[in-house]
Amino acid sequence: MPIYEYQCEGCGHVFESLMFSSEEPSPVCPECGHDGVKKLLSAGAIRPQGIPTGGGGFKPPACKASGG
Repeated sequence: MPIYEYQCEGCGHVFESLMFSSEEPSPVCPECGHDGVKKLLSAGAIRPQGIPTGGGGFKPPACKASGG
């Protein structure tokens, strides 16, 4: 069950919501009750290099420093 981050288009309040399925309707703002919210791209949605992808095993990033 992923947690998504939303921003209210009415008052600008940023909040998180636990969503059970992608087909659920967007939540309403807990501050003002406005139902116009947009989903934000949060840091958890970005996978940095070297993090396991679920395909098995950890693959560290390649070393780019030249020896010498």
